[in-house]
Amino acid sequence: MANGKANRMLEAKIERKVKETIDRYSLCSKKDRILVALSGGKDSTTVAYLLHKFGYNIEGFHIDLKIGEYSEKCLKAVKELCKMLNIKLHLYDMKTQMGSGMCYLRSAIQEASGKGKLKNCAVCGVIKKWIFNREARKLGMTKIATGHNLDDEAQTFLINIFKGSPQLSLNSGPISKNVSDKKFIPRIKPLFYVLENDIREYTKSKNLPVVYDKCPCSFDSYRIQVREFLNTLEEKDKEKIIKNFEKLYSKLKIIKNPQIKYCSKCGEPARKELCKKCELLILNR
Repeated sequence: MANGKANRMLEAKIERKVKETIDRYSLCSKKDRILVALSGGKDSTTVAYLLHKFGYNIEGFHIDLKIGEYSEKCLKAVKELCKMLNIKLHLYDMKTQMGSGMCYLRSAIQEASGKGKLKNCAVCGVIKKWIFNREARKLGMTKIATGHNLDDEAQTFLINIFKGSPQLSLNSGPISKNVSDKKFIPRIKPLFYVLENDIREYTKSKNLPVVYDKCPCSFDSYRIQVREFLNTLEEKDKEKIIKNFEKLYSKLKIIKNPQIKYCSKCGEPARKELCKKCELLILNR
C-alpha cells in the first residue's frame, strides 16, 4: 500500500514537471508531428509514453547501432514500446545505411584522428544528431523529442564550465536554440527538469519495456567523474545548477547573425564548408 502511494506521488510529480516544461517553453503543440528518438533506455521511453499520454502526435525513431547483443535488446524494447503505444516506428540500420556498425566506424575515426582526441560518446553523438535531423525532415516532422534529463543537462553544463568553454552550452535548454533554418528540425527535451532516478522509478512503476544496461561504449571517464559528483547532490542543488546556467545564458557572448551554410558533401546545415559528421567521416578515409 505504501509503495503504491509513493509510486502515484512520483508519477504525479514527473507528469506535472513535464507538462510545466512543455507549457513554459512552448515545446510543442497538438499540431506538431513529433519524432521521438528512441534508444530503448528509460529516458526516451518515458518521453514517448508521456507525450502519447498527453495526446501529442508522435512517431518513434530508432537507430540500430549494431553494437552486438546490447543493440538487439534495445531494438526489442523499442518495438515492444511502439506496439504498446500503437505508434509508428521508423528504423535506421547503421550497417545498411552507413556501411558499418557504430563501433567499427567510431574506432576508425578515432584511430585516424589520433589516440585520445575524440571520445566515444562525442563521435556517436555527432553522427546520431545528423541522422535524426535529416531523417526527421524527410519524414515531414516538425519536432524531435529526446530523453535528456536534469542530470544529463547539469553534467554537460558543469563539464563545459570546468573546461573553460561555457559558450558550448549556448544551444542547450528545453528546446534547441539553433539559428532558425529550413533544414533544422527543433529538438525538444520534455524531461529537462526531471531527475534521472525518478525516471528510472517511473518506468519500473509503469512496467515499461526498458533496457537499463548502460551502452558498453560509454566509458568517458571525465563525464563519469562529473556524474559521480552530481549523484552526491540533492535535487534542489541540481536544479540550482540549471538555474545558474539560465542566468548565465544571457551574459554569455553570443555570436551575432552566425552564417549558416550547407555542407558541401551532404547538404546538411553547417557552420563551415563541411558539417561535423562529414568532417569525422573524412578522417576515416
